[in-house]
Amino acid sequence: MALSIEIGTADLAGTRFAVSPLAETVSGLQLLAQPDPSPRVRWWVRWARERLADRPLRLGASWPLVVSGRPSWPQFLLPAPAATRTSIDDDLEAMRQTTPRDVVENLHRVFGDDLPPAARELADAPTERIAVVAAELREAYDHLVHPHWPRIQALLETDVAHRAARLTAGGAAGLFADLHRDVAWSDGRLTVRTDQRDATAARGGLVLLPVALGPDRVIVKRHTTTWTTLRYPCRGIATLGAVVDPAPVPDDTIRLVGRSKARLLRALTSPATTTGLARELGTTPSAVAQHLAVLRANGLVSRQRHGRRVVYTTTPLGRALLAAAGGSTTDRATGAATAP
Repeated sequence: MALSIEIGTADLAGTRFAVSPLAETVSGLQLLAQPDPSPRVRWWVRWARERLADRPLRLGASWPLVVSGRPSWPQFLLPAPAATRTSIDDDLEAMRQTTPRDVVENLHRVFGDDLPPAARELADAPTERIAVVAAELREAYDHLVHPHWPRIQALLETDVAHRAARLTAGGAAGLFADLHRDVAWSDGRLTVRTDQRDATAARGGLVLLPVALGPDRVIVKRHTTTWTTLRYPCRGIATLGAVVDPAPVPDDTIRLVGRSKARLLRALTSPATTTGLARELGTTPSAVAQHLAVLRANGLVSRQRHGRRVVYTTTPLGRALLAAAGGSTTDRATGAATAP
């Protein structure tokens, strides 16, 4: 089946990117319900299940909405972000602003006339119960997503920078050419292979939302606000898994550039900021900055600015150095950085 999205010239001009911590939270919870999640996110699922075994979460109001066995879920749970970069509090406040009427319509659209208990409680008292759902999702974010959020955010922002460069260089055709294997652009229409089959118009533009902790497929939502959102797997998520559970830094690399720079080179196979690296490696931001300056001067790392944040990543030359010294570990990270 295929969904066809018509995008006019004005709509294309209004198309934008966004990064959403709430999207990662909801997608992460859905991953935990899968018996066999994608290899690219198994590292997080394993980590999250171990964390939940130590301290379970109480998600009685939100879990039945997010994980229901239905092909979709109430779309007010993921409102289209109002800005390119939002906080979890921004996302949850937007969700709490959903009108009672829209809450009830969303629930019936997903569950039909015979609402299950959690949905019925929400429909009977939308304002009060949506606050409970928001509180549960905030706790889920704090427990399961926030520990990895600096890395995830850097990865998502790097993906957005890549897509924006594709749009600038090649227009809509360039933007969508490598977005996902299930997406095709032709003659002002975006065709998405999905479980939906009809046509829609992206009035006002699309919100393109890369997701790290999500499925390998594209998901289109048309009732998140006045916007149509298209969530797609971001590039390079498996590299993050390799950093979270790393192989030892190769001895040859340590002898060549020194232990501190070698550790940075390995850590940057997935994008990160100076502050994040300092926290992960147990050193100071100034020390990290000095090492990064040397690595960058020698072409081993690169940097991109996203607003006031600067994100660093290992260059192809840096990855080749690690691969030559350490073999398959870096090969795996490099391959995972290609588009889905």
